[in-house]
Parts: sequence; C-alpha cells; structure tokens
Amino acid sequence: MDHLITPYGGALVALLAGGERAAEIRELSRGWPSIDLERRQQCDLELLLTGALSPLAGFMGGADHASVCATMRLAGGRFWPLPVTLDIDRTTADRLVVGEPVALRDAEGVMLASLEVEEVFEPDREAEALALLGKTDGAEAARFLRRTPPCAVAGTVEGVQLPVHHDFRELRLTPAELRRMFARLGWRRVLAYQTHRTIHRAEQAATERAAQALGAGLLIHPVVGMSAPGDVDHYTRVRCYQEVLPHYPAYLARLNLLPAAVRGGGAREALLHAIIHRNHGCSHLAVEHDGAGAVLGGPGAPGFTHAEAREAVTAHAADLGVELVALDELVWADNRRRFIALGEAAAGDRVLRMTADEVRQRLAEGSGIPDWFSFPGVVRELERRHPVRRSQGFTVFFTGLSGSGKSTIANGLRVKLLELGGRGVSLLDGDLVRKHLSSELGFSKEHRDLNIRRIGFVASEITRGGGVAICAPIAPYDSVRHEVREMVRPCGGFVLVHVATPIEVCERRDRKGMYAKARAGIIKEFTGVSDPYEVPEDADVRVDASQMTPDEAVREVLSHLEREGYISAEGE
Repeated sequence: MDHLITPYGGALVALLAGGERAAEIRELSRGWPSIDLERRQQCDLELLLTGALSPLAGFMGGADHASVCATMRLAGGRFWPLPVTLDIDRTTADRLVVGEPVALRDAEGVMLASLEVEEVFEPDREAEALALLGKTDGAEAARFLRRTPPCAVAGTVEGVQLPVHHDFRELRLTPAELRRMFARLGWRRVLAYQTHRTIHRAEQAATERAAQALGAGLLIHPVVGMSAPGDVDHYTRVRCYQEVLPHYPAYLARLNLLPAAVRGGGAREALLHAIIHRNHGCSHLAVEHDGAGAVLGGPGAPGFTHAEAREAVTAHAADLGVELVALDELVWADNRRRFIALGEAAAGDRVLRMTADEVRQRLAEGSGIPDWFSFPGVVRELERRHPVRRSQGFTVFFTGLSGSGKSTIANGLRVKLLELGGRGVSLLDGDLVRKHLSSELGFSKEHRDLNIRRIGFVASEITRGGGVAICAPIAPYDSVRHEVREMVRPCGGFVLVHVATPIEVCERRDRKGMYAKARAGIIKEFTGVSDPYEVPEDADVRVDASQMTPDEAVREVLSHLEREGYISAEGE
C-alpha cells in the first residue's frame, strides 16, 4: 500500500499490488477460503482498490460501523458518512479465522483481492437502516433489514487486479488517471456531475451554465456499477451521454464512468459522493433536481431538498474539501425559444417541462419526444432501448395461497395470449419449476426465496427477448417479490397479480389434503398455516377466485394489459 500525492484532492490510498506481489498473492491463495462478491460488494471493492474511498484501506469493523452510524465519524475521529462493510451470511462467517487471509473473488471465481481477517462481527442493522434511510420502520427499512446478511468481515484489502469491464473501457479512468487528465487539460476547478439519469437539453444547459459560472471543467460522471431501481440500463445511458457531449463547448466537458453502487442513503449519500469526487480530483459536486424536490436519491430512497443537501455539505465543508453546486431547474420558455430558470419565468411566458414518467409514457405509447426537450441522438437511443409497449416483452407474476386458483388462471391467460399471437409465451408454474428447476430445494424461507429468484431470472430473460413470461408460484414474501419486479423491469413490463382467494376457500378446494396435513403437523413450513403469507400492497391486479370464474379472472388481467398498452384486442 502506498500514497499518491497530487495537486487534485490530496492523498489517495492505493491498494493494488504490483505485478510480482500480485503473482505471489495468487500463489499463496490456493489454500485460502474464498468469498464470492455480489455486485454491490464488487463495486465497493473497486472503489477501495482505486483509492476512490480514501482514506479507507479496507472494509470497516464493528467499532467504525457503530461510530459512523451514530456520529458520521470513524472510531478514530475522521469524518465518514456511511458504513462500508463486507456483509456475509452466518455460514461464511463461521468458517473465517481472525488473523488469516481470505480471497475475494468475482462471480466467475476470478480473484480480485486478499483480505486479512481482522474481525468477524454482527453489525447493528437497525442503526445502519436509521443512518441510511433515516428510519427503521416502513417498507424500505423492512426490505433492507430482510435482505442484509447478519454478519460482516473486516480487514485491510490488497488488490490483485481490478474487476474486468468489457464495456466502454476508454471511459473507465481511475482517480489517479483522472487527476493526471485534469492536469493536462489545465483544469484547476472541476465540477463533477454524477447522475444515474439520461441527460436531456435542460440538464445539458444547466450543467454548462454551472461550469461556466465557476470557470470549471465539467466531469460527467454517471453511476454504472449499480444504479437505482427503475433506471435506464447503463449501456443505453452511456450511449446517450456520448450523443450529448458534442453539444457542449469542445473545451468544457469530459465523460468518465463511476463504478459505484447507489445506496439510496439520502443526504448522507450526498456526503459520501462528495468524498468520492474529491478523491477523483474534483473541486465541486453538482446536485441535480428531479422535478419533485428530491435529489441524489432515486426510487425508494428518502428524498431531500437542495437546501438540505447544501446544509449537510456546508456543515462538513472542512471535512469534505468539495463544494456543492445546486443546478438551476430549467424550463423551456416556448415563446422565447430557450431554457430559463424556473424563477425567471414571467407572467406571459409559455413554460414547458416534462417529467421522467411522461417521457416513459411517450416512449411506451410511441407518441414521440418533442425536439425542445431532448437531442435527436438521445431520442433515437431511447426509442431503440424502449420500443412501444405492444412490441415489448413482459412478465405476469401471479402470487397467492396454495389452492387459490393461480395455476388455472395462469393457464387460461397463456391460452388467450397465444390466441392473440405476436409473442412467444412461457408458463413458469410453481409446481413445474419445483420439479425441473429447483428440485434440490426445501421449503425454508431461504430456499423459497432462492426458488422465486430463479423464477425471476428466467422471467427476466424471457422478457428481455421480447416474449411473455407467466409465473405462478406462491411467492409468500414481499421482499423477494419486490426483487423480482426490479429484476424484470429493466427488461420490459412487469404485472403483479394477487389471487386473493380466502384461505377457507383454498382449504375446501384442496384435493391433495395439503392443508389438513399442515394443520396436523405432518407438513412443516406450509404457507398460510405454519408459515406466513405477506399480502402484496403493490399488486397491479387483484382477483378473488371465490367471487369470479377463471374466465372472468383472465379477463381482468387481459383488461389491465390492454389498458397499459402491452396488448390490443386485435393482437397487434
């Protein structure tokens, strides 16, 4: 480990080993235990290895975790807003030994780094939820607490290699490489524009105006590691950014990709982003406006206003070394044929603006994006990625108790969609999936969730290919249903159907006697009897097979698909 000193942003803690040392670590690691990193963990590791999370030299331990959650300072007193931990399940935790090394690997088993185990501990997850989300109750906090493993391992890391990215390699400069580029360009001030959204004309004008007012170069620095749920995939976004670049003055803007994971941490995340951009050599961080008063949050994250973000960053200015710049909210003054700040609009101005939801709706309907709103190249990319809904693949995901009628309704829907034609239709019935895809799994919560994730993955691939996936498992838990929705949505449409047949009716219909066996204790972990069923609050369609025939239930689902534009009565 060494420290790189540059004129931009102070010292970087570099954690990548040199060639001979890297080869030595690989050789020594043959007998070590391994941890296969999930996508979010791999993003954190990459930021650590490149120095983007300086002064951290590894993953936090228990004392740092508790101190950061409570006071936004490491145990030693250094300012730090959010925990950066390597979370692991209890089985993995039990096989690690303090003082011994472990290999950190990507999903394909490639070794990325070694970690010297200093501590294995159980973080206070409620304190972490409070720090991240600002609360410990509600659906977001419940999902966080359910999906976050109970244990964590702390220790210094030594990198063998950075994760391999096959896409946009020329746009993946490290903090040290960016600093050198700024020096070559003569940029003494650098305004970072970190975004996980598409840049349209208003954002381009606002960032150009802000950079020129500062006398700064503009670094467009989109998050591409793991962005917020519902965001456009980063491949499409980067192509859109490349279309926007020529519209800036030639000297002003550069594009680089940030391999970070969006945490949804509100104002604290803004502070972490400020540190990351200081380490990349930036002097200022732009905060974008989303049209609803929230910034740097993303769907499901706690919103916070420009004033709150400025207050948070200003309060810690001495710790951060980066200034926050709130971008003007620009609107199109049609009578003036130019963008103006919202506060500059006069009584006679014909002001136009468009929300992200309206853009998505126009793309889905094929009604076109007006030229005043975006650039032709950006619109072309978005239309390529988001064809009209009647051409998209989609997933219909049924959930309900055993015996509720899911399979019957799902089969009826499959037949009607095949009758309409135009797309391939695949049925992923709960029992059939258990037989052919998940035969080795039991009925513990962990195994149930894994089974549903497998169904979600298959459905997402069918949807991505333009087909229709009809899924009919019990899927009793809200958190994993939410995961499946977010897995499928980037690929096409997702419709959640709750078959809300009362349990008394399900028991009367039970031809196999499963409920009776469950109530007698013969079958363990049976949903609705000895295991819970969490009623979905976010269902798009709700049907009750005790109040309608299967044909009527199928008609309800088809009507929803027609209203949303996925199908038409003529099957177009």
